[in-house]
Amino acid sequence: MNRLWKEFSKGLWKDLPPFKVVLGLCPVLAVTKTADNGLGMGMAVIFVLTMSNILVSIFRKIIPPKVRIACFIVIAASLVVAVELLMQAFAYPLYQQLGIFVPLIVVNCIILGRAEAFASKNPILLAAADGLGMGMGFTISLTLLGGLREFLGYGTLFGSQVMAASYKPFAFMVEAPGAFVCLGLLLSAMNIFTSWHARRKGQAVLDNPAHECRTCGICSR
Repeated sequence: MNRLWKEFSKGLWKDLPPFKVVLGLCPVLAVTKTADNGLGMGMAVIFVLTMSNILVSIFRKIIPPKVRIACFIVIAASLVVAVELLMQAFAYPLYQQLGIFVPLIVVNCIILGRAEAFASKNPILLAAADGLGMGMGFTISLTLLGGLREFLGYGTLFGSQVMAASYKPFAFMVEAPGAFVCLGLLLSAMNIFTSWHARRKGQAVLDNPAHECRTCGICSR
Protein backbone atom coordinates (compact mmCIF):
# COMPACT_ATOMS: atom_id res chain seq x y z
CA MET A 1 0.00 0.00 0.00
CA ASN A 2 2.84 2.40 0.81
CA ARG A 3 4.39 1.73 -2.61
CA LEU A 4 1.06 2.39 -4.34
CA TRP A 5 0.67 5.71 -2.53
CA LYS A 6 4.26 6.68 -3.33
CA GLU A 7 3.79 6.04 -7.06
CA PHE A 8 0.45 7.84 -7.08
CA SER A 9 1.49 10.87 -5.05
CA LYS A 10 4.72 11.64 -6.93
CA GLY A 11 2.68 12.90 -9.88
CA LEU A 12 0.88 15.37 -7.64
CA TRP A 13 4.02 17.25 -6.61
CA LYS A 14 7.47 15.62 -6.81
CA ASP A 15 7.26 14.86 -10.54
CA LEU A 16 4.33 17.15 -11.29
CA PRO A 17 3.88 17.66 -15.02
CA PRO A 18 4.30 20.24 -16.43
CA PHE A 19 5.56 22.44 -13.57
CA LYS A 20 8.18 20.10 -12.10
CA VAL A 21 9.44 18.08 -15.07
CA VAL A 22 8.31 20.61 -17.72
CA LEU A 23 6.87 18.04 -20.13
CA GLY A 24 3.70 18.05 -22.24
CA LEU A 25 3.77 21.82 -22.71
CA CYS A 26 2.01 21.85 -26.10
CA PRO A 27 -1.55 21.39 -24.74
CA VAL A 28 -0.64 23.30 -21.59
CA LEU A 29 0.02 26.46 -23.60
CA ALA A 30 -2.53 25.92 -26.36
CA VAL A 31 -5.80 24.94 -24.70
CA THR A 32 -5.71 26.73 -21.34
CA LYS A 33 -7.61 29.90 -22.23
CA THR A 34 -10.26 28.81 -19.72
CA ALA A 35 -10.42 26.52 -16.71
CA ASP A 36 -13.06 24.40 -18.49
CA ASN A 37 -10.69 23.67 -21.37
CA GLY A 38 -7.86 22.78 -19.00
CA LEU A 39 -10.08 20.45 -16.98
CA GLY A 40 -11.50 18.80 -20.10
CA MET A 41 -8.08 18.16 -21.63
CA GLY A 42 -6.78 16.92 -18.29
CA MET A 43 -9.62 14.41 -17.91
CA ALA A 44 -8.90 13.06 -21.38
CA VAL A 45 -5.21 12.67 -20.50
CA ILE A 46 -6.08 10.92 -17.21
CA PHE A 47 -8.08 8.29 -19.10
CA VAL A 48 -5.48 7.74 -21.83
CA LEU A 49 -2.49 7.75 -19.46
CA THR A 50 -4.02 5.42 -16.87
CA MET A 51 -5.40 2.91 -19.37
CA SER A 52 -2.22 3.07 -21.44
CA ASN A 53 -0.11 2.27 -18.38
CA ILE A 54 -2.39 -0.62 -17.46
CA LEU A 55 -2.36 -2.15 -20.95
CA VAL A 56 1.40 -1.70 -21.36
CA SER A 57 1.96 -3.36 -17.99
CA ILE A 58 -0.34 -6.27 -18.93
CA PHE A 59 1.44 -6.92 -22.23
CA ARG A 60 4.96 -5.92 -21.15
CA LYS A 61 6.26 -9.50 -21.16
CA ILE A 62 4.97 -10.35 -24.64
CA ILE A 63 5.78 -7.11 -26.49
CA PRO A 64 9.07 -7.59 -28.41
CA PRO A 65 11.66 -5.04 -27.20
CA LYS A 66 12.52 -3.96 -30.75
CA VAL A 67 8.96 -2.81 -31.50
CA ARG A 68 7.91 -1.69 -28.03
CA ILE A 69 7.70 2.02 -28.93
CA ALA A 70 5.44 1.30 -31.90
CA CYS A 71 3.26 -0.91 -29.70
CA PHE A 72 3.02 1.81 -27.04
CA ILE A 73 1.92 4.32 -29.68
CA VAL A 74 -0.72 1.93 -31.07
CA ILE A 75 -2.14 1.42 -27.57
CA ALA A 76 -2.25 5.17 -26.91
CA ALA A 77 -3.77 5.89 -30.33
CA SER A 78 -6.56 3.36 -29.76
CA LEU A 79 -7.41 4.97 -26.43
CA VAL A 80 -7.35 8.47 -27.92
CA VAL A 81 -9.83 7.39 -30.61
CA ALA A 82 -12.13 6.16 -27.84
CA VAL A 83 -11.79 9.52 -26.06
CA GLU A 84 -12.55 11.41 -29.27
CA LEU A 85 -15.71 9.39 -29.90
CA LEU A 86 -16.90 9.87 -26.31
CA MET A 87 -16.26 13.61 -26.42
CA GLN A 88 -18.05 13.95 -29.75
CA ALA A 89 -21.03 12.09 -28.31
CA PHE A 90 -21.30 13.69 -24.87
CA ALA A 91 -19.20 16.89 -24.85
CA TYR A 92 -19.16 18.15 -28.41
CA PRO A 93 -18.73 21.89 -27.57
CA LEU A 94 -15.65 21.02 -25.50
CA TYR A 95 -14.35 18.81 -28.30
CA GLN A 96 -14.65 21.75 -30.70
CA GLN A 97 -12.77 23.99 -28.28
CA LEU A 98 -9.90 21.54 -27.85
CA GLY A 99 -9.73 20.77 -31.58
CA ILE A 100 -6.59 19.10 -32.91
CA PHE A 101 -5.06 18.81 -29.45
CA VAL A 102 -7.27 15.85 -28.56
CA PRO A 103 -5.77 13.53 -31.23
CA LEU A 104 -2.34 14.96 -30.42
CA ILE A 105 -2.57 13.30 -27.00
CA VAL A 106 -1.13 10.28 -28.82
CA VAL A 107 2.26 11.96 -29.15
CA ASN A 108 2.23 13.67 -25.76
CA CYS A 109 5.63 12.88 -24.25
CA ILE A 110 4.04 12.12 -20.87
CA ILE A 111 2.04 9.21 -22.33
CA LEU A 112 4.99 7.59 -24.09
CA GLY A 113 7.41 8.53 -21.32
CA ARG A 114 5.43 6.81 -18.55
CA ALA A 115 4.87 3.74 -20.73
CA GLU A 116 8.59 3.43 -21.46
CA ALA A 117 10.02 4.47 -18.10
CA PHE A 118 7.54 2.88 -15.71
CA ALA A 119 4.61 0.81 -17.00
CA SER A 120 6.79 -1.49 -19.11
CA LYS A 121 8.83 -2.39 -16.02
CA ASN A 122 6.22 -2.67 -13.26
CA PRO A 123 3.09 -4.68 -12.35
CA ILE A 124 -0.44 -3.53 -13.14
CA LEU A 125 -1.41 -1.89 -9.83
CA LEU A 126 1.75 0.21 -9.67
CA ALA A 127 1.40 1.19 -13.32
CA ALA A 128 -2.23 2.22 -12.73
CA ALA A 129 -1.27 4.28 -9.66
CA ASP A 130 1.53 5.97 -11.59
CA GLY A 131 -0.73 6.81 -14.54
CA LEU A 132 -3.57 8.07 -12.36
CA GLY A 133 -1.26 10.24 -10.25
CA MET A 134 0.54 11.73 -13.25
CA GLY A 135 -2.78 12.31 -15.00
CA MET A 136 -4.33 14.03 -12.00
CA GLY A 137 -1.25 16.21 -11.57
CA PHE A 138 -1.42 17.17 -15.23
CA THR A 139 -5.15 17.96 -14.89
CA ILE A 140 -4.59 20.14 -11.82
CA SER A 141 -1.80 21.99 -13.66
CA LEU A 142 -3.93 22.68 -16.74
CA THR A 143 -6.96 23.71 -14.69
CA LEU A 144 -4.87 26.04 -12.52
CA LEU A 145 -3.22 27.68 -15.52
CA GLY A 146 -6.52 27.91 -17.41
CA GLY A 147 -8.27 29.36 -14.37
CA LEU A 148 -5.57 32.01 -13.91
CA ARG A 149 -5.68 33.04 -17.56
CA GLU A 150 -9.49 33.08 -17.62
CA PHE A 151 -9.66 35.09 -14.40
CA LEU A 152 -7.24 37.75 -15.63
CA GLY A 153 -8.30 37.72 -19.28
CA TYR A 154 -12.09 37.51 -18.97
CA GLY A 155 -12.88 38.17 -15.33
CA THR A 156 -14.65 34.81 -15.12
CA LEU A 157 -13.95 31.37 -13.66
CA PHE A 158 -15.47 28.24 -15.18
CA GLY A 159 -17.65 30.57 -17.22
CA SER A 160 -19.11 32.40 -14.21
CA GLN A 161 -18.49 36.12 -13.69
CA VAL A 162 -16.34 36.66 -10.59
CA MET A 163 -15.10 40.20 -11.16
CA ALA A 164 -17.09 43.41 -10.87
CA ALA A 165 -18.72 44.80 -13.98
CA SER A 166 -16.21 47.65 -13.96
CA TYR A 167 -13.29 45.23 -14.32
CA LYS A 168 -11.37 45.73 -17.54
CA PRO A 169 -10.16 42.31 -18.77
CA PHE A 170 -6.44 41.86 -19.30
CA ALA A 171 -6.88 40.42 -22.81
CA PHE A 172 -3.14 39.75 -23.19
CA MET A 173 -3.46 36.78 -20.83
CA VAL A 174 -5.74 34.81 -23.15
CA GLU A 175 -3.46 35.32 -26.14
CA ALA A 176 -0.53 33.03 -26.98
CA PRO A 177 2.14 35.22 -25.28
CA GLY A 178 -0.01 35.33 -22.15
CA ALA A 179 0.20 31.54 -21.87
CA PHE A 180 4.01 31.75 -21.68
CA VAL A 181 3.86 34.56 -19.13
CA CYS A 182 1.41 32.71 -16.87
CA LEU A 183 3.38 29.48 -17.16
CA GLY A 184 6.59 31.31 -16.27
CA LEU A 185 4.95 32.93 -13.24
CA LEU A 186 3.64 29.61 -11.96
CA LEU A 187 7.00 27.88 -12.56
CA SER A 188 8.76 30.67 -10.66
CA ALA A 189 6.29 30.45 -7.77
CA MET A 190 6.72 26.69 -7.50
CA ASN A 191 10.52 26.90 -7.65
CA ILE A 192 10.55 29.57 -4.94
CA PHE A 193 8.26 27.49 -2.74
CA THR A 194 10.31 24.32 -3.34
CA SER A 195 13.55 26.11 -2.44
CA TRP A 196 12.01 27.66 0.67
CA HIS A 197 10.60 24.31 1.79
CA ALA A 198 13.93 22.55 1.22
CA ARG A 199 15.84 25.16 3.21
CA ARG A 200 13.27 24.96 6.00
CA LYS A 201 13.94 21.23 6.28
CA GLY A 202 17.69 21.74 6.05
CA GLN A 203 17.95 19.99 2.69
CA ALA A 204 20.26 20.92 -0.18
CA VAL A 205 18.68 22.95 -2.95
CA LEU A 206 19.46 21.72 -6.48
CA ASP A 207 20.59 24.37 -8.94
CA ASN A 208 19.03 22.39 -11.77
CA PRO A 209 16.16 20.18 -10.52
CA ALA A 210 15.58 18.88 -14.06
CA HIS A 211 18.48 16.49 -13.53
CA GLU A 212 16.26 14.61 -11.09
CA CYS A 213 13.56 14.02 -13.73
CA ARG A 214 12.60 10.37 -14.08
CA THR A 215 9.49 10.84 -16.18
CA CYS A 216 10.86 9.48 -19.45
CA GLY A 217 14.35 8.30 -18.54
CA ILE A 218 15.77 9.83 -21.71
CA CYS A 219 17.58 12.91 -20.38
CA SER A 220 19.59 10.89 -17.90
CA ARG A 221 20.99 8.54 -20.55
